[in-house]
Amino acid sequence: MSAPTPPNPPAAKPGGQPGRNLGDVLREFSDHQSTIRSELSKVIVGQSETIEQLLAAIYTRGHCLLEGVPGLAKTLIVSTLASILDVSFKRIQFTPDLMPSDITGTQVLEEDEHGKRSFRFVEGPIFANILLADEINRTPPKTQAALLEAMQERQVTVGRETFALPKPFFTIATQNPIEQEGTYPLPEAQLDRFMFNIKLDYPSAAEEEQILTTTTRGETANVNKVLSARAILNVQQLVTSVAVNPFVIKYVASIVRATRPSDESSPEYIRDLVDFGAGPRAGQNLIAGAKAIAAMEGRFSVDVNDVRRIALPVLRHRIGTNFQATADGMDSDALVTRLLQDIQPPQPEKMAK
Repeated sequence: MSAPTPPNPPAAKPGGQPGRNLGDVLREFSDHQSTIRSELSKVIVGQSETIEQLLAAIYTRGHCLLEGVPGLAKTLIVSTLASILDVSFKRIQFTPDLMPSDITGTQVLEEDEHGKRSFRFVEGPIFANILLADEINRTPPKTQAALLEAMQERQVTVGRETFALPKPFFTIATQNPIEQEGTYPLPEAQLDRFMFNIKLDYPSAAEEEQILTTTTRGETANVNKVLSARAILNVQQLVTSVAVNPFVIKYVASIVRATRPSDESSPEYIRDLVDFGAGPRAGQNLIAGAKAIAAMEGRFSVDVNDVRRIALPVLRHRIGTNFQATADGMDSDALVTRLLQDIQPPQPEKMAK
């Protein structure tokens, strides 16, 4: 199944029929989402919000950081998603002895039949459409930094040469939040490269019973491929065409600015409990993610509730709480939740009679 091609200015179909408009394409795209979720449900039980956020990131050229205790199927979710998407997939197990060249690739000295020697670049596992960086916080900062250029610029520089990464390109990293010994926490600059910080929770009682039932039968579920690399690029173009109301943009700006303790619009509890707030990239990701949510539901424009729906995964890793927040039992999730309750969307002005 291929994704709908975003329409250019209305064209005529063969036979003189008018071309599909944006509404037709969005409805077709929305129907595809049920197919993707149906295929994922063959392997993954629950985790609907996680899947929605992963898809939203893919449709907007974003990267994701998955956090969860061991056994919550972080790696399985990513590998199953890669199986449904007809794209290349590579997995890197990050360890303390991993070197940057183990990720990006290296120059190899070769000699031809005439005795002439030359260097040839051997691509590393980063040259894939979907890169799974498993336990990214288990490798030192030097190796973590090898992903920075790739995540931001979609390219890798080795020596004097620069190599473009395949399109589309996504990094999905995982980390275990409860293990601190022998780990290297990601610096704020690299955390900011991730569009979403997705926290996986334990399954419900019903979901856990279903997991135990389906995984102990000794059966292997086969999933079908739904979207190709070309189709994903088309979807990314489609998502950018979703409209955003100026009042939604004002709402996003007010939320992001309120996270900064130095901003005059920030509440008193932000000034007391936060060392630093979110930058402009957070607002860009809120708009892009809300566009993806609207497109997945077949809607023309973004609603304020779309922004609220993804505010936690976008903002939680971009707010630095201080010791006072820890003493008060307030983490970034609690602060974002309180901001969403306190900051109301701007209302359009009433037209004068």
